[in-house]
Amino acid sequence: MVILGIDPGLATVGWGVIRSDGSRHKALAYGSVVTPAHTATEKRLTSIYSQLEAIIKKYTPDAMAVEELFFNTNITTGIRVAEARGVILLCAERMGVKIYEYTPLQVKQSVVGYGRAEKKQVIAMVTALLSLQEPPKPDDTADALAIAVCHAHTGISRISAYFNK
Repeated sequence: MVILGIDPGLATVGWGVIRSDGSRHKALAYGSVVTPAHTATEKRLTSIYSQLEAIIKKYTPDAMAVEELFFNTNITTGIRVAEARGVILLCAERMGVKIYEYTPLQVKQSVVGYGRAEKKQVIAMVTALLSLQEPPKPDDTADALAIAVCHAHTGISRISAYFNK
């Protein structure tokens, strides 16, 4: 199964494509979509859509795993990220890619084994699980790969298949 992991954002959207059989994972490609600050939001959203569309066309994922939003204190930033996330979901839907969503706690639990793991622990585990030569950068990209691995561990299990009928 080919899985596209997405860490949504407006300034930076992390993405990672992996191939997995459920226990063994291989990174096919990863990176980030960066939109320039001081650019109109609608132009940034259009750029995210276009670049994600190109990624989906190139790698034809079977599934897209997206991190659910976690609002901290800045609601304005949260709204902009939610807008970007909406564009990401729209793109996947229009391209016919099945969408799965995971909380940050689920991702950390799946990848590290501890839901309150620190970011450096997640990055270290992603690097090890995918046999990468060096840790993926920026952090958004590492998070996207972690989300893809999370889906590989949980999303294609028999239990998940039963509940997603």
